[in-house]
Amino acid sequence: MNRRDFVGLTGLATGALLLPHFPGFGGSLVDPARLLEPGLDVAAKKRLADVALNAAKSAGATYADVRIGRYLNQSIFTREKQVQNIASGESFGAGVRVIANGSWGFGATNDVTDKGIVKATQLAVAMAKANAKTQKEPVQLAPQKGFGEVSWKTPIKQNAFEVPVAQKADLLLAANAKALENGANFVNSSLFQINEQKYFASTDGSYIDQDIHRIWPTFSVTAIDRASGKFKTRDALSSPMGLGYEYLTPQAADKVAGPAGTGLIGYRNSYDILEDAALAARQAKAKLSAKSVVAGKYDLVLDPNHLGLTIHESIGHPLELDRVLGYEANYAGTSFADLAWKAKNIPYGSKQVTIVADKLQPGSLGAVGYDDEGVKTKEWTLIDQGKLVNYEKIRDQAHIVGQKESDGCCYADSWGTVQFQRMPNVSLHPGAAKLSVDELISKVDKGIYIAGRGSYSIDQQRYNFQFGGQVFYAIEKGKITEMLDDVAYQANTQEFWNSCVAVCDQSDYRLFGSFFDGKGQPSQVSAVSHGSATSRFNAVNVINTARKIG
Repeated sequence: MNRRDFVGLTGLATGALLLPHFPGFGGSLVDPARLLEPGLDVAAKKRLADVALNAAKSAGATYADVRIGRYLNQSIFTREKQVQNIASGESFGAGVRVIANGSWGFGATNDVTDKGIVKATQLAVAMAKANAKTQKEPVQLAPQKGFGEVSWKTPIKQNAFEVPVAQKADLLLAANAKALENGANFVNSSLFQINEQKYFASTDGSYIDQDIHRIWPTFSVTAIDRASGKFKTRDALSSPMGLGYEYLTPQAADKVAGPAGTGLIGYRNSYDILEDAALAARQAKAKLSAKSVVAGKYDLVLDPNHLGLTIHESIGHPLELDRVLGYEANYAGTSFADLAWKAKNIPYGSKQVTIVADKLQPGSLGAVGYDDEGVKTKEWTLIDQGKLVNYEKIRDQAHIVGQKESDGCCYADSWGTVQFQRMPNVSLHPGAAKLSVDELISKVDKGIYIAGRGSYSIDQQRYNFQFGGQVFYAIEKGKITEMLDDVAYQANTQEFWNSCVAVCDQSDYRLFGSFFDGKGQPSQVSAVSHGSATSRFNAVNVINTARKIG
């Protein structure tokens, strides 16, 4: 098999693997026009929700909530001058969660009728009563007032599903063409779109209707040195966002210039895929002759599109309270930052590190009005000037840490899966003092600038890690000098965040995102954003990833 066939088959396989992990996927592939059809109206959903709540109480439940969900998704995959695959999916059903005899039970159905919902509810109550026989302590829910009938919508300007598929495919092919014109030998691109139409009701008295949109354009380009057979890639520097198709209509005001000498552009609420694809091709080609890094200690200057992943893995995950308590130990691991560690007041980071969690930030993947157990979303501080002060928690966890309310970060990726604690948006506060990227770099004597997400690894306690990137530039005596390659840095979470000495101001703040963050058994996915400005970390260990052994 030659490289072209290998890359083509790999791209197709990747696209096929991603499809089943869409939130709510499990229904059926449909005609794209189906995605624009209206679902049940609010009055019909309220009536069905009341059927579930009444059936739960009649069967002996002391608490119940029901989620009626319609989940829509579409993906488009292209390669060079061809469209490889287009898939549109729809999933519709209802999930009922109850507490009976102090224990949880859950049932779900795609038969969204009175009969189907009653049957699922009775199953949930029976499950709860069976679970209660072995449960040592009853579920303790943090109090939650009912909100009555309310609604929330992602404030999009253009529904991506209303844009013709041909127009979206043409944009991806145009990006491919830009990459090929600028030196790429191969390129594949894709566009993922999600719409969650979710209705929640509970015995607390809430009836919440939400319409949530997310979008992610991405690509990967490859440049080849045919004489040596060497090849290099550069992926898109886009971020998945909680926006509509307007994200793909670039606005000059949304662009942030990268460091002088790199040609990089940062993007906020809109993304220029053509511009990024052209630059990606030039950078992939330049990586073919880039100097291989000399391992050692360097000051690192990390772009938000790179730092977001490090935040996700070394702060977002270890501060999930269920992981801290050991609930995820069998699958995703535990956390070094457990309750005993927190009690010791060990610095998580330097004074420059203030980390906030939220489900509110406009344009973010995690932005919703209410979580999946009817809690109004908010912002709260996880790390305050380096000190760990809080975790991420939901209603049945709050009492464990002596708190009286949920943080509003409960989520299920479909009507057929039970909701549980998921990571909210977790972000690094920008610096208060005015500081540009070039000013930050000007104070670095020997360092490396890193942009883009690369390969990474982190241990089961989220402590020891290694991160790569997409592009790397040497910094010498305050200036970008040349492109580097084969760069990755190693540290442990505590050392790394304590080495943070400066963070650029709000004018450089941007979002990174994870569209398919996995957790739980059976596994579920969620989407979450991480904001930051470009930041500096001193004396971090850098390794050469191309170094041969023996």
